Amino acid sequence: MLAATTFASAATPDAIDSGWILAQLARPAPMSTAFVELRDSPLLKAPLRIGGEYRRPDEATLVREVQSPYAETTTIRNGQATIVRGTRSRSFSLARVPELAGLQASFGAMLAGDRATLERHYRIEAAGTRAHWTLTLVPRDAALAAKVRDIVLHGRGAELRCFETEPARGSEVQRTLLASAARAADGVADGKALAALCTAD
Repeated sequence: MLAATTFASAATPDAIDSGWILAQLARPAPMSTAFVELRDSPLLKAPLRIGGEYRRPDEATLVREVQSPYAETTTIRNGQATIVRGTRSRSFSLARVPELAGLQASFGAMLAGDRATLERHYRIEAAGTRAHWTLTLVPRDAALAAKVRDIVLHGRGAELRCFETEPARGSEVQRTLLASAARAADGVADGKALAALCTAD
């Protein structure tokens, strides 16, 4: 019994659940983070690499600004998405694009530390340790589930380093590197090396 108690005490500091992870990820607006997005395809010799910044200027708005290899800004607010590319701008309802609606719901809830809202949109499963954890989000909404099988977040401590989006059909996982992982991707061209940054300790 003493040995079991000692083991439990030693394990407790490193124990995690989804509540612990969300508490670490909570960030009040305004906030921003760099990103590097990797889109793979059998038709490409190397993953398409897109760099830019995510911004949350207020609690209700999410901005995705692509800076390379082209310039494009997507602003999501009040159920609407507006995309500006060069001098062209278009707006549409998020109901037409469940992937963007899911992105706003997941990012907004995570940054607010709002587990209840996140669980309304996804089934959640946490794994790993405080030094290296994953949070898997499986869409509950049928429209989003028809497009996205799951989203797996990788992090360490209070840092979300990467998320992988697996499509409902096909095998091309889309990886988005964030924070220090995105910075570490600077100058890295090899596709496998970039993908490894997603889960690197």
